[in-house]
Amino acid sequence: MMILDRYIRREIAKPTVVICAVLVFVFGSYIAARYLEDAVKGQLSGVAVFFLILFRILIALEVLLPLTLYLSVIIALGRLYGDNEMIAMSACGISPSRVMISVLGVGVVVGGVVACFSLHIRPWAWERFYELKARAVVNFDLTRMQGGNFYEIENGDRVIFADRVDGQENYARKVFIQTRRKRELQIIFAREARQRRDEKTGKPILEFKDGYFYEFSTIKNQGRIMHFGTSVIRLEHRNPRRDFKVKAAATAMLAHSEDLEEIAELHWRLSAPFSAVFLALLGAVLARSSPRQSRYAKMPAAVVLFAIYYNLGAVAKKWVGQGVIGTMPGVWWVQILMAVLVVITLWGPRITIFRRA
Repeated sequence: MMILDRYIRREIAKPTVVICAVLVFVFGSYIAARYLEDAVKGQLSGVAVFFLILFRILIALEVLLPLTLYLSVIIALGRLYGDNEMIAMSACGISPSRVMISVLGVGVVVGGVVACFSLHIRPWAWERFYELKARAVVNFDLTRMQGGNFYEIENGDRVIFADRVDGQENYARKVFIQTRRKRELQIIFAREARQRRDEKTGKPILEFKDGYFYEFSTIKNQGRIMHFGTSVIRLEHRNPRRDFKVKAAATAMLAHSEDLEEIAELHWRLSAPFSAVFLALLGAVLARSSPRQSRYAKMPAAVVLFAIYYNLGAVAKKWVGQGVIGTMPGVWWVQILMAVLVVITLWGPRITIFRRA
């Protein structure tokens, strides 16, 4: 039986590299499109964009690896059904349950890898990702802006616009900047602006000349308008752990938390390895086909099932974080539903499938 296990593993591994490479390329291209525009405009360096994409791919592997295994199992076993090898195995006394055990073994191994990504690599990558974006705010250069374009920094809390930018003279004309805070909205419109370093702190600041300052409360019907000769604002380097502590938090810290959002994140991380196991088994069920049927015939249905499963998990996580459902079963009801689905599809006289083939 060790020969059977090696054979099944080899057949599943054959399409794995190609499928994983395609999924990573597609996801990386999607993420690159979001940051390359900022790189072209000079707001992000090429190195920063490369690492932002790399960190997002590492984060996505928690989902891409189970999906890769799922599709690989369908293609690999679909070929065995199509080439009558499964019928030959049945004739030699190898039951479908024995094939399922081999697939389960592969799923457990991949689940272990997914656990490493989910519990350790993913939060580490999120922390590095947020720190890199925060440094991009500090390295913001007014002179690299293009006149007539709006720029968002500090995660969209600050918007800057300049009608004209002179990089050689290091200043911009007719500058508009909007800063959003929790309880107020601030707007500055100035004739010109320059960026320099604070002599005491060394942090970047924007210096405005001959303009107006508008401040409005977001909770009260009040505000004020001031005219100034010179005004200065600081480009803050925010702590990513404060703004994004849930995604970037260490798993050990989440284990002792009573915050609903952090509990939902912990459940998501712990449930990720089970996704690889259940999807592998579900893929083995979907791979069943007759010799005349294409091995890719059930691929559209398989993709739809995965989309439903993944989105249910995301919705469950959101509901737990919002307190809509309790922490028990929390997000685990999605995994229980998947387990029930796998058991139901495997239930019954499975040998009839080989006879029909």
